[in-house]
Order: sequence, then structure tokens, then C-alpha cells
Amino acid sequence: MNEILDLVNEMSPYLLLGFLLAGLMRTFVPTHLYHRYLGKATFRSVVNAMLLSLPVPLCSCGVIPTAMSLRKQGASKGATVSFLIATPQTGIDSIITTYSLMGLPFALLRPLAAIVTSLLGGQLTNWLDYNTPPHPSAPEANENEHHPKGLWARLQQSLHYAFVEMMQDIGRWLVMGLIIAGLITAFVPDSFFALLADNTLLSILLVLICAVPMYLCATGSIPIAVALILKGLSPGTALVLLMAGPAVNVASMLVVRKIMGLRTLLIYLLSVVGGAIIFALSVDYILPRQWFTSHLEQIHTCCHEHTHWFNIGCSILLLILLLNALYRRYFHKGGCGHHHCHCQDEACHCSNQEGEVLTLHIKGMSCNHCRANVEKVIKEIPGVTHVKVSLTDSQAIIYGQASPEAIHQAVESIGFDVED
Repeated sequence: MNEILDLVNEMSPYLLLGFLLAGLMRTFVPTHLYHRYLGKATFRSVVNAMLLSLPVPLCSCGVIPTAMSLRKQGASKGATVSFLIATPQTGIDSIITTYSLMGLPFALLRPLAAIVTSLLGGQLTNWLDYNTPPHPSAPEANENEHHPKGLWARLQQSLHYAFVEMMQDIGRWLVMGLIIAGLITAFVPDSFFALLADNTLLSILLVLICAVPMYLCATGSIPIAVALILKGLSPGTALVLLMAGPAVNVASMLVVRKIMGLRTLLIYLLSVVGGAIIFALSVDYILPRQWFTSHLEQIHTCCHEHTHWFNIGCSILLLILLLNALYRRYFHKGGCGHHHCHCQDEACHCSNQEGEVLTLHIKGMSCNHCRANVEKVIKEIPGVTHVKVSLTDSQAIIYGQASPEAIHQAVESIGFDVED
């Protein structure tokens, strides 16, 4: 528990700042830009996808349905792969948290590696798996149309997104990462990784084998990487965990395979794993190790000596916000009180919707971005008058006269499975 509390106290101010900046970006950056300039199978579209991914505050699970939605809107496969690889690693929350625990070299190298790898993966997809992008099935999305007017209203929306929706999405993975890091620090002997300390390739292979069956959030993987370095693994191996961990899990691979095909999946994996290995070897054999370990040693020493009251206050605030977000997601129904409606809006008019009511079970949703993308594609179907998707119950309640086959096809086109 002491090790976990030390990590939380060090991360909490930066986590709160990262969440806040992500919320402001979500509300004030025009999201319709993410659906433009990505249609042609050219290097320029790959660069555009990478550039558009930089300010996007998406967690590792949320980027999958968002990228599939871009693909459905007409983005080329190369641009979609570029967006998939770059987005989780270049999020403002993960960069700031990386800086807080791992120092400036890691905070700069991690997004740089993601950018280079995304450009490589996108262009390889253009060369090896070229095809004509699908025609958009609906008018270009502009999520800013749903933003409230007025500065104060937008700030409120930013705070709700940052400290409720984002925390719901990555909170459990962050907690899991902190617990794993604490267990590694407390129970793994310092000599356990001695045989791997000087063998980067073997260490990398071990990390990749462990990363495939499990899900690692881009932010939640940071404390695990710190714990592994403090136990003797090389900085390059930690970089592989940070890059490949959130990207090569089974769930992500299945969705990419289903929507874009086996060849694109293989290119995607080759780019992520290959790029991670190249950068890892560069870190371990070219750059001074002290660049990447001095900050960790200082934090490890300082954490055990004293903790500032400011950090403790931030940790308490983070814990309160995290408990509130997880409670609202898993236990609090709230909403308008109408039958079949799971929305959180007391002003909801779902009971006034005309037409039939269709209830579907959506498999695979894991965050609010997943829920938002499912709602979006269903709303675009002719005949749908209203739709509400519950992340807690994995259900979609559709009002109107839409064809169930059309709903199945639309939802499955962005990587989810539907059950009646």
C-alpha cells in the first residue's frame, strides 16, 4: 500500500492537470476536423491523420471505435492505421503523466516514437494494402453542434468530460496499473530480473508476450513501466511496454481484423512492434541510460523521504473524483426515469418519441467514446427518431421505424457485435 500511495502522490497533480486539459480540448477543439483530409491513400493523408490525432483526448480503448468511425466516414486504411497508432501515445494526459513519473526524456521520446511509427504504419498500409476508401454513408459529422453555447456552459461540459467521462473510461485501468506496480515493487525481488538486465531482446520478448493477452491503458501502463525499471529492466524495455502494451491486446486486434482485414492487421502489428523494438534498441544501445533513470531514482528516494501536502491534497481530490466517476458508471442509474431509458439527462424527451421501441445488446463497448460512436451511427440510420445507449447495461434503446438489419450493419461497421 505504501508503494501505491507513493506513486499516487507523485502522479496526482499531473493527472488532474492532464484530465483538465483533455476536457478543454474535447470541448473547444473543432472535432469535425478529425473527419476531413483523410480520404486519399497518400502519404499526405497519413500525415494529416497523425496531426489530427495529437490533440485528441482518447484513451486506448476509445481510439478503436473512433478510428473505425473515421474509416466508415471515408478515411483511407493508411490514415486510419496512422490515427490508431498515434492517438493513445500522444494524448495530453499520458504525456503529462509520463513526465511526472518518468521524466522529460521519456515524455519526449514516447510521443516521438508514436509519431514516427504511425507514419511508417500508415504509409506501409497505403503501399501494401491499397484500396479505394468507402464512400461516406452519412453527412460529415460535426460534434461541435452538440456543444452548448456560452463560455461557462462549455467549461462545465469540459469539466464533466474530464472528471466524469474520462475517469470512467480509464479509471479502472489506472487503478489496476497502480496496484500491479505496487505489487511488483513490494514482492518482486531486486534480483529477479538480473538475468534480463543486460539482454534487451529477451526482455522485449517477455514484455510483448505479457502484453498480448491483457489490456494496458496508455496512462495505466506508466506506473508498471516505472516499477519494472526500478527492478532492473532496461529503459528500452519499458518503452516497449508503453508503446506496444496499449496497442497489441487481443481486443484491439480482433476489431482491426474484422473491420479492415487480415493484411491491415498484420501491417498494424508489424509497425507497432517493429517501431517499439527499434526505438527500444536505440534507447539501450545509443542513448545514455542515465537520461532515463536519474529521474526515477530521485522520485523513488523523495517519495520515501517526504510527501508535500499539495500532493496529498491532489491525491485526495483525485480519489474523490475517481470514486464518483466509477460510482456513476457502475451503480448510479439516475437519468430521466423513463422506462427503457438509461440517459443521465433529466430533460430527456424520450417518452415522447414516436414509433416502435427496439432494445439491442451491444457487445464490446468499454468506454464513453464507444457509447458515443454507437449512438452516432444509429442516429444516422433513416427512421431512427431517438437512441440512448447504456454503457453500464451494454444496451441500445432505439425509437422509430428503422430496420433491425440496418442497425446491426451500422453498429458492426465500427467494430461491435449486436444481439437482439
